[in-house]
Amino acid sequence: MMRTVGGLGLAAAACVAYGTFVESRSFQLRRVSVPVLPAGAPRLRVLHISDAHLLVRNRARARFIAGLAALEPDLVVNTGDNVAQPEAIDVLAESLGRLLKVPGVFVMGSNDYTGPKFRNPLAYLVRSTEGKSHADHTPLPTDRLRAALSSGGWHDLTQAKIHLDLHGVRCELRGTDDAHLGRDDYAAVAGRPSRKTQLAIGVTHAPYQRVLDAMTADGVKLIFAGHTHGGQVCVPGYGALTTNCDLESSRVKGLSKQKAAGKSSYLHVSAGLGMSPLAPYRFACPPEATLLTLTPSNG
Repeated sequence: MMRTVGGLGLAAAACVAYGTFVESRSFQLRRVSVPVLPAGAPRLRVLHISDAHLLVRNRARARFIAGLAALEPDLVVNTGDNVAQPEAIDVLAESLGRLLKVPGVFVMGSNDYTGPKFRNPLAYLVRSTEGKSHADHTPLPTDRLRAALSSGGWHDLTQAKIHLDLHGVRCELRGTDDAHLGRDDYAAVAGRPSRKTQLAIGVTHAPYQRVLDAMTADGVKLIFAGHTHGGQVCVPGYGALTTNCDLESSRVKGLSKQKAAGKSSYLHVSAGLGMSPLAPYRFACPPEATLLTLTPSNG
């Protein structure tokens, strides 16, 4: 019995060490194709980045972000939770580099407003932290972060709606503030896309059903979100144990379909590039960015 307990303890320690020192730095680029464009439209390449939770010392993460510019996307979508300390804002801006000159949009996540605070990781398996007050968290200089992300022309979609022409494709993009903190106000951007819109895109940090359903019902065809970290700690052969929101665990990362009011949209959830520095490990869920190739729809 003692040997069994000791063996389990060693196995658990080995998993934590692997998740902390190996997998958390095993950055990957996911590639997916999404048929959402009108017939005859040129293909568009969209880079989705999320949840960097960057610290100054996260040099490998910063290098990976810097390397993404070589993908030469047509649009960058950033779904929030960028930094974990004020000093990392400059590191983030330097890492994004040329990407800040590419057409881009962003929204804020909970950890763009305040720094991390320790919570028992096992608590996430019992209940979501939705709506938990961050009043006792250390405030982050959100305005400075917003200015850094906007410095090259990216648009802040936090409760905003804009139009962009991407290689002749008329796109409407709308976004909300963080639903996990209850800061979302979809009514501020609600409504059907204009007649000239060829592709309507929604952007939000946390993929809560109320936001996803509202966007889908309005005719948004492609929605981007982050927040989940892909579950962060997964069981091989089973998947994520939690999403920390009301999204089903089967859709915790990657591309899936959202249906509401007789309509459907594509949802892409990023597993994210980082994690809270107070829980700096991943297991069976490596950090990632995604390059989505948008193609004409068959229908």
